[in-house]
Amino acid sequence: MEQKQKRNNLNILDKAISFIAPRAGFERLAWRNAARSYDSGSTNRLNSGWTPVNAPAETVNQTQRDLLRARARDLERNADIAEAIVGAFERNVVGIGMQIQAKPFKKDGTEDKELAQKMEDIFYDWSNKENCDVAGELCFEEMQEMIVRRKIVDGGILAVMSDNPYSKQGIQFMLQLREVDEIDGNKFSYQLNENGNRIINGIEVNKYNKPVAYWLKNITPDGLQIGESQRVAASRVLYIRKKKRPSQIREVSKLASTADRIRDVNEYSEAVSIKERVLACLSVFIKKTIPGGGVGRGSTPTNQKDASTGYGTKTLAPGMITELQPGDDVASVNPSGQASNAKEFITSQQRLSASGQGLSYEAASRDMSQVNYSSARQGMLEDRKTYESEQEFLKRHFCRPVYREVITQAVLAGKLHIPDFFENKENYLYHNWIAPGMSWIDPQKEVNANKVALETNQTTLAQICSQNGQDWREVATQRAEEINFMNNLNKKKGQKNDKETKE
Repeated sequence: MEQKQKRNNLNILDKAISFIAPRAGFERLAWRNAARSYDSGSTNRLNSGWTPVNAPAETVNQTQRDLLRARARDLERNADIAEAIVGAFERNVVGIGMQIQAKPFKKDGTEDKELAQKMEDIFYDWSNKENCDVAGELCFEEMQEMIVRRKIVDGGILAVMSDNPYSKQGIQFMLQLREVDEIDGNKFSYQLNENGNRIINGIEVNKYNKPVAYWLKNITPDGLQIGESQRVAASRVLYIRKKKRPSQIREVSKLASTADRIRDVNEYSEAVSIKERVLACLSVFIKKTIPGGGVGRGSTPTNQKDASTGYGTKTLAPGMITELQPGDDVASVNPSGQASNAKEFITSQQRLSASGQGLSYEAASRDMSQVNYSSARQGMLEDRKTYESEQEFLKRHFCRPVYREVITQAVLAGKLHIPDFFENKENYLYHNWIAPGMSWIDPQKEVNANKVALETNQTTLAQICSQNGQDWREVATQRAEEINFMNNLNKKKGQKNDKETKE
């Protein structure tokens, strides 16, 4: 077989050499094969079944995108490993939610703290569910959780900017979260339209593949589509999804690379559970030598037959005592091996599933039995890099555009009086988002390390507070207030003691 494969790989010159001098020809081929750079690039029998597709991202993704999303949602509903991965991202990326820190600058370049506080108060009021959500059900922090979950499971989510004519706050701006299923994937137009754009999988793009509009279905909550799809300008849509290739237009579920493994573990766990339940059942079968009942064929009970096999089905229950008909016997099926290595198999598969999503086994499983302080800390550091990357993505693709729109609408509504806002818009809209803090295993060691780093100018108070999810200005102001209060309290106590001494 290998010689046949080698003969097929010969070119005209090699064939000529092989015809005249077979030994020299095969030596020439052997040296050529030895000079290849990549084993994975060879076409020998070991890689004969490995024939991947090399095509643009949309060509590869569009045929299986919907199926991948449906399977990922099924795992979300029924697989605890998948839910553990999604839950780890929700807890650590969003937590209690991103906190806004406004930093508007005056004309002289100094920070306007009074205006910053007003901006933060306005955004905080807007973030209530009745002001930010068209449906009036999700506050801004809950929207962040929804986005993180759907980005992992579905591959992305849409946040459509809408008007709010019933706003009591005066800001005519709300958000409508819509699923990626509502993008009309059947909408195609490879021919250039009057704007020089094409429509690919429901997204209208220009010659640079930049989205200029989205074609969204009118879908009722029960899945019924009403009328034709509507064209929504990209300036009013936040399409939040991870792009892995330049030619990629639509989303792909983040669980796609680990879905098979999670499903295998789920089915394996179910099989082991059934086996253990069967082994835990103590049953007694009484075999009769003399038939019981009346005379005739109708006296013998018939078994309910399985339509797929044609055999009668039986159930096994704990403590079951049943009688067998004369001539019947019992044959037991005793599967072995599952329970003995189930823990090792599930642990290894869960570790691979978590690492495929950028997490450690401990973060996804909550099992800390196999770690010490050093390994746990190293795992947390790697997990933090994953969470911080997702946090930065959420800030740039969702939180920042929303904040800029809210403040702009507040200025237009007269909630903020800034005469030169549109002339110096970037200065007034400068801000920062503070992610929720993450605790360490041994806080004392971390505090001492921060103290030394701060004293040696290797870090700043702002950076330390940011890691803990705090605003350094609020911390410094609060500490100054507490120290001043304690000094006044001690001063009053000292005066009282002096007065009592004199008396």
